[in-house]
Amino acid sequence: MIDSIRDNFTESIQTKIAAIEVLPEAIERATYMMVQALIAGHKILCCGSGASAMDAQQFAALLLNRFEGDRPSLPALVLSCDAATITSTTNDMSYTEVFSKQVRALGHGSDILLAISSDGNSRNIIMAMEAALSRDMTIIALTGKDGGEMAGLLGPNDMEIRVPSNKTQRIQEVHQLVIHTLCDGIDDCLFPEHNGGD
Repeated sequence: MIDSIRDNFTESIQTKIAAIEVLPEAIERATYMMVQALIAGHKILCCGSGASAMDAQQFAALLLNRFEGDRPSLPALVLSCDAATITSTTNDMSYTEVFSKQVRALGHGSDILLAISSDGNSRNIIMAMEAALSRDMTIIALTGKDGGEMAGLLGPNDMEIRVPSNKTQRIQEVHQLVIHTLCDGIDDCLFPEHNGGD
C-alpha cells in the first residue's frame, strides 16, 4: 500500500509539472476575461457534474465570500445547488437540460459561463454551453483528456484550460489548482491592497 500511496503522489506531481508547461497563458487569459467582465458589471455562472459540481461551487463561494484576503463580494452563481430546480427539471424535462435552462434564465450577454468537465463530454455541460452561446455569453471551459465535445463549441472569444492528462482524478486535482489560481489572479487585479499587492 505504501508504494501505491507514493505512486499517487508522484503521478499528481508529474501531472502538475506537465500542466506548468501548457496552462499558464490560458489561465492568464481566462483571469483577464473574468476581471474585465466583473469590472463591466457582469457575473460568472458556474457549472459541473459530480466532483466538477463541487469545483463549481467552490469557485463561486470563493468569489462571493473571499479567497485569501477580505474584499468586496464578487457576483458568481453556481448552477447546481438548488434541489428543487434540479429535481423539477429532471422530472419534467431531462437531466441534460438542468444547467441550460438556468443559463437561459439567468445568463445575459457578456456574462461568463465557467463550464467544468474532466473529459469534456458531459452532455448537461455541453447543453449549458450551447445555451450560453445563444445568450452571447463568453465561455471558459476547464477540461482534460482531448477536450471532448466541449472543445469544439468554443469560439475565438472563449477559452479552454485543458489539463494534459487522461486520468480523471489527476485532471480534477489540477482543476482545483486552476480554480485557486484564477481566484488569486482576480483578487490581485481587482483588489491588490487586499491581496498582498503594492
